[in-house]
Amino acid sequence: MAHPDPDALLADLQAAFPGDLLRTAREELAPHETDHRRLYHGRALALALPRNTGEVSRLLAWCNERGVGVVPQGGNTSYCGGATPDASGTQLLLNLRRMNRVHGVDAANLALTVEAGCLLANVQAAAAEAGCFFPLELGSAGSCQIGGNLATNAGGLNVIHYGMARELVLGIEAVLPDGRIYSRLRSLRKDNTGYDFKSLLVGSEGTLAVITACTLKLWPARRRTATALVAVPGVAEAVRLLALLRARAGERIDSFELLPRVALDLVALHVPGTTAPIDRESAWHVLCELTSPGDETLEDVLQPALAQGLEAGLVRDAVLATSEAQRLAFWRLRESVPEAQRRAGPGLKHDISVPVAALPQFVAQAAAWLALEVPRATLVAYGHLGDGNLHFNLNWLGGAAEGEIAAIEPRVKRHVHDLVAAMGGSFSAEHGIGQLKVDELARYASPVELAVMRELKRALDPNGIMNPGKLLGGDLAGAAGAAAPRS
Repeated sequence: MAHPDPDALLADLQAAFPGDLLRTAREELAPHETDHRRLYHGRALALALPRNTGEVSRLLAWCNERGVGVVPQGGNTSYCGGATPDASGTQLLLNLRRMNRVHGVDAANLALTVEAGCLLANVQAAAAEAGCFFPLELGSAGSCQIGGNLATNAGGLNVIHYGMARELVLGIEAVLPDGRIYSRLRSLRKDNTGYDFKSLLVGSEGTLAVITACTLKLWPARRRTATALVAVPGVAEAVRLLALLRARAGERIDSFELLPRVALDLVALHVPGTTAPIDRESAWHVLCELTSPGDETLEDVLQPALAQGLEAGLVRDAVLATSEAQRLAFWRLRESVPEAQRRAGPGLKHDISVPVAALPQFVAQAAAWLALEVPRATLVAYGHLGDGNLHFNLNWLGGAAEGEIAAIEPRVKRHVHDLVAAMGGSFSAEHGIGQLKVDELARYASPVELAVMRELKRALDPNGIMNPGKLLGGDLAGAAGAAAPRS
């Protein structure tokens, strides 16, 4: 619901909330009005920086009464435009960076309670200081906020062992659109007392409420680690190696990442100080890591497993990290792939998942189609093989005009996503819907799924003020709209 006079609306907002709660200078708003990938550009009414849950409550109540759209924003690291305002100048950006306190660590109960504006890196540090481990691991840990991680049900590098963000939450505090505060910051492992509202809010992308605090699961600190960079003949062999490693290492497997040779080549070319001490002639590689809170020597588990893989034709070469510095160097290769892709040239991104057993067939079929239909593009398919999630990206290494890529994108996206759907997979494995994938959700979700989501949205947010235009689009009652795509 766009307000007819943004200037008058801003004056009313400033009168209702005097002091330093609001920011209105264009130079302060500008960094928050463009998404991380610079695909969307909006114009906000103002930026609100609340210091506590009470201020969030009063802001939402004020906006709800007037039908003013509210766009919750954490570290602004969304890949799908999920935290960008529209271009109307009437939506309020709500950033919780001031709400960054650690309320407490309950090491005996392996639980940690923090405010939603805490950086993920600070959450990890607070857990470590208490001798514990918080397993959510993202490349953006130094800039993303835990509230945004929960709102998008973040995945990351350790999903194979610990699960997505939803599985790491014990309790939650949130403010509903009308200003009511839902507070259930419990650290109970067992609690069957009605609907699991926290699980509904996790992954809702700020369209139902604003998460203001959470109680998170912790694990005992990891004391032992074994890491290897492994050259494999192909994706099928990588999947079989994962099964072999699971049989021998069980729950010790934290990460199992797939890296094509082209990704390692791009990193070596565009990221100074990187090198891959491995058989670079292999088309595919795996970065795997075992961890344990005990004193066992994990190399004694990993090395025989890789030797068995070598005998079975699943492994061509392997290098085990012999120091923490070498382990970090291996991980730098993996974490530098997005940066190398950006530097290498323009491209298209797909965040897909299929059942792990279907990955070889998916990669083979999709790669064959792309080689025929988009011969100028280079496929860079990498990511979390252990949980079936690949970042199935294309790069135009020789350069290409944005118009050329934009023209081909719908056909490429449709083929890739249709193939994913045919294999029982997801077109959005961990990055969410935002505004980038609204049409894809409408295409692939069943009518019943969409109806249930819309009914939940209307029940909790009847005036449609929460993150308008995201996830379900702008066809609901109340405030709506989308940021203007880059022209």
